Amino acid sequence: MRPSLVRAAALLCCALAPAAGCDATATPDKPYTGQSVEVVGSWTTAEQANFERVLRAFTARTGARVRYTSGGSDLDVLVSARVGSGTPPDVAMIPQPGVIARYAQTGAAKPVTGAAEQAVRAHFSPQWQQFGSVGGQLYGVYFKAANKSVIWYRTDAFAAAGVAPPTTLAGLETVSQTLVDSGTAAMTVAGADGWPLTDWFENVYLRLAGPEDYDRLAAHRLPWTDPTVVETLRVMGRYWASPRFLLGGPQGALQTTFTRSVADVFGRRPGSAMLYEADFVTTEIAKLDLYRVGDGARYFAWPSVNGDDGAVIAGGDAAVAFTDRPVTMALMAYLASPEAAAIMARQGGFLSVNLDLDPAVYPDATTRALAGSLLHAPTLRFDLSDMTPSGFGGGNGASMWRLLQQYLAAPGTDPAVVAARLETAAALAYGSM
Repeated sequence: MRPSLVRAAALLCCALAPAAGCDATATPDKPYTGQSVEVVGSWTTAEQANFERVLRAFTARTGARVRYTSGGSDLDVLVSARVGSGTPPDVAMIPQPGVIARYAQTGAAKPVTGAAEQAVRAHFSPQWQQFGSVGGQLYGVYFKAANKSVIWYRTDAFAAAGVAPPTTLAGLETVSQTLVDSGTAAMTVAGADGWPLTDWFENVYLRLAGPEDYDRLAAHRLPWTDPTVVETLRVMGRYWASPRFLLGGPQGALQTTFTRSVADVFGRRPGSAMLYEADFVTTEIAKLDLYRVGDGARYFAWPSVNGDDGAVIAGGDAAVAFTDRPVTMALMAYLASPEAAAIMARQGGFLSVNLDLDPAVYPDATTRALAGSLLHAPTLRFDLSDMTPSGFGGGNGASMWRLLQQYLAAPGTDPAVVAARLETAAALAYGSM
């Protein structure tokens, strides 16, 4: 057992100890009996049910009642409205660091302190602590993570075409052409939702420009007209415009939602061989109940562009406190524990970056490998669009989403023109912060 695990167990006990203001019916083993906590998040259906298992475990430990409210895809709208009305939730599970920064800068979000902060320091790597920090102060506890640098494929389609997973961008183009020649479209692109296109950009950009320029672009210390952006757009446009590489062509891709894209590859009548998106694709594959993840449905790492080695784009949902009550911080400490992560991990469709979570709790080898890459990637960066102001990259209908959809519709457009449009939108969004 890591020394930090022993230390963190003590910290969790400290966090759950009786505090001033506890109900008179509270006992040493149930210190928050009579108190309630509200958590809001975007999770629905199975994810919500699995997270509610975690919250029930917290109740069993502390006596505190926990209510979960789903904001769906409009989570930020819900949180903003609640903050504006003076009735914020105690905790919100926020997926965008840019949104966390906005709430921290206005004072709406509360710093993670005491035993909760110590639990994060004990269980999470410095980089994941940094992802949850604003101005050097910890605000977010990354309870759920995502690996956004994988491409999923059907093994039967690859076998029929006689191809193997590529490791370079040139290899991806060669494999795609071979698949087309064998009679199947190479790739399904979920262009209707917008956000998958930002993930395409980020993976190519990190590999082409490198982590330093990636960080500068995310902070808008590098303009979107920079040659590295133009070249990234050129690479994307070349692939999107290649005849029959995309199922339905660019116009068909613009009509394809994320859920539809998974069915187009792993459904009863598959139309293409590959799909790019994060590890959460496994949940949708399982719903279709046709291809088994790790067998008929496998993944390979996003191919290198300039000889990069193992770069990974990450996403995730961070617990952010909007009240600083002792019971709120006790919940934050619990969400930072390996015990809480294990409850979700056993259910599948979930990755944790908690260093002390036993990988054996994951239900399959594929999930273990995906989680391991988030912990051990040589180069790890957070989703760039999520770090920008929500109006530009991290919210429904954001400018980056819309402009990349326009580029997908006409991939022959001069990439310098697209870059200039992105810079105009970025300057407006960052200027309004």
